[in-house]
Amino acid sequence: MAFDRRLSEAAKPGRDPIMIQLRLSWWRDRLGESAEQWPLGEPLLALLAFWDDERAALSSIVDGWEAQVVGEDGGTALDRARCDAIIALARMAGQGENPVVEQAAADWAEGRSLSGVRLPRALRPLSLLDHFSNAGDLPPWRVMLGAMRKGWFGR
Repeated sequence: MAFDRRLSEAAKPGRDPIMIQLRLSWWRDRLGESAEQWPLGEPLLALLAFWDDERAALSSIVDGWEAQVVGEDGGTALDRARCDAIIALARMAGQGENPVVEQAAADWAEGRSLSGVRLPRALRPLSLLDHFSNAGDLPPWRVMLGAMRKGWFGR
């Protein structure tokens, strides 16, 4: 998510599209290298080093942002890339191919809530993030009780 946020900052509306593409190409070039070759001065790359085997999922997020900036697809490439990144995260968490995770990833990437979806224990932090992002104007005690329910039961 931090990576997606960084790319969204690079692709802010109003910036020159050529400059956006240059910034995005830097990330694409880094993701084309193994994590051992990444520069040490970029803290986000250090956090992403464990994605070394799943760099293609991160690279597709860069491509999705570029497609959105250029206006080629109306944002569908970015939604699909986010979905693929969540599925890659599930693989790294030992979940393999899981239809529940795939559907939840598609829903979340397209901005739909995960309420009612029971994710595997290894992916429950995604349920918590979804809960907090959709809490709105709920009283704090309800937000906390909902977070406890999501953390314990996964839904």
